[in-house]
Amino acid sequence: MDESARATRPTLSEREVEVLRTWLICDTKEEAGRALFIGAATVSTHVARIRGKYEAAGRPANTKAALLARALQDGLITVDEL
Repeated sequence: MDESARATRPTLSEREVEVLRTWLICDTKEEAGRALFIGAATVSTHVARIRGKYEAAGRPANTKAALLARALQDGLITVDEL
Protein backbone atom coordinates (compact mmCIF):
# COMPACT_ATOMS: atom_id res chain seq x y z
CA MET A 1 0.00 0.00 0.00
CA ASP A 2 1.43 3.41 -0.87
CA GLU A 3 1.72 6.29 1.61
CA SER A 4 -1.27 8.24 0.23
CA ALA A 5 -3.61 5.27 0.65
CA ARG A 6 -2.26 4.59 4.14
CA ALA A 7 -2.78 8.24 5.10
CA THR A 8 -6.42 8.18 4.02
CA ARG A 9 -7.28 4.76 5.40
CA PRO A 10 -10.02 5.15 7.99
CA THR A 11 -9.59 3.64 11.42
CA LEU A 12 -12.11 0.83 11.78
CA SER A 13 -12.73 -0.99 15.04
CA GLU A 14 -12.09 -4.72 15.22
CA ARG A 15 -15.85 -5.29 15.28
CA GLU A 16 -16.37 -3.08 12.22
CA VAL A 17 -13.73 -5.06 10.33
CA GLU A 18 -15.38 -8.33 11.43
CA VAL A 19 -18.83 -7.17 10.31
CA LEU A 20 -17.49 -5.78 7.03
CA ARG A 21 -15.60 -8.97 6.18
CA THR A 22 -18.56 -11.18 7.05
CA TRP A 23 -21.00 -9.05 5.05
CA LEU A 24 -18.68 -9.03 2.03
CA ILE A 25 -18.47 -12.83 2.11
CA CYS A 26 -22.22 -13.32 2.61
CA ASP A 27 -24.97 -12.65 0.09
CA THR A 28 -27.14 -10.52 2.38
CA LYS A 29 -27.06 -8.54 5.61
CA GLU A 30 -29.49 -11.07 7.05
CA GLU A 31 -27.04 -13.90 6.36
CA ALA A 32 -24.16 -11.89 7.80
CA GLY A 33 -26.24 -11.12 10.88
CA ARG A 34 -26.98 -14.80 11.43
CA ALA A 35 -23.28 -15.63 11.13
CA LEU A 36 -22.43 -12.94 13.70
CA PHE A 37 -25.44 -13.55 15.98
CA ILE A 38 -26.74 -10.01 15.44
CA GLY A 39 -29.67 -8.57 13.54
CA ALA A 40 -29.57 -7.36 9.96
CA ALA A 41 -30.31 -3.84 11.25
CA THR A 42 -27.14 -3.99 13.35
CA VAL A 43 -25.16 -5.06 10.30
CA SER A 44 -26.67 -2.08 8.45
CA THR A 45 -25.66 0.26 11.27
CA HIS A 46 -22.06 -0.99 11.18
CA VAL A 47 -21.93 -0.71 7.38
CA ALA A 48 -23.30 2.85 7.52
CA ARG A 49 -20.63 3.83 10.06
CA ILE A 50 -17.92 2.22 7.94
CA ARG A 51 -19.17 4.10 4.87
CA GLY A 52 -19.13 7.31 6.89
CA LYS A 53 -15.53 6.74 7.90
CA TYR A 54 -14.49 6.12 4.30
CA GLU A 55 -16.39 9.25 3.23
CA ALA A 56 -14.61 11.29 5.91
CA ALA A 57 -11.28 9.93 4.68
CA GLY A 58 -12.08 11.16 1.17
CA ARG A 59 -12.60 7.64 -0.20
CA PRO A 60 -16.37 7.23 -0.56
CA ALA A 61 -17.77 3.72 -0.89
CA ASN A 62 -21.49 3.96 -1.54
CA THR A 63 -22.04 0.42 -2.83
CA LYS A 64 -21.10 -3.06 -1.69
CA ALA A 65 -18.73 -3.33 -4.65
CA ALA A 66 -17.04 -0.08 -3.66
CA LEU A 67 -16.66 -1.26 -0.06
CA LEU A 68 -15.19 -4.51 -1.33
CA ALA A 69 -12.67 -2.53 -3.40
CA ARG A 70 -11.73 -0.44 -0.35
CA ALA A 71 -11.37 -3.55 1.85
CA LEU A 72 -9.11 -5.15 -0.76
CA GLN A 73 -7.06 -1.96 -1.14
CA ASP A 74 -6.66 -1.66 2.63
CA GLY A 75 -5.79 -5.33 3.19
CA LEU A 76 -8.90 -6.04 5.26
CA ILE A 77 -9.86 -9.01 3.08
CA THR A 78 -8.17 -10.98 0.33
CA VAL A 79 -9.56 -12.28 -2.94
CA ASP A 80 -9.03 -15.84 -1.69
CA GLU A 81 -11.41 -15.20 1.21
CA LEU A 82 -14.24 -14.29 -1.10
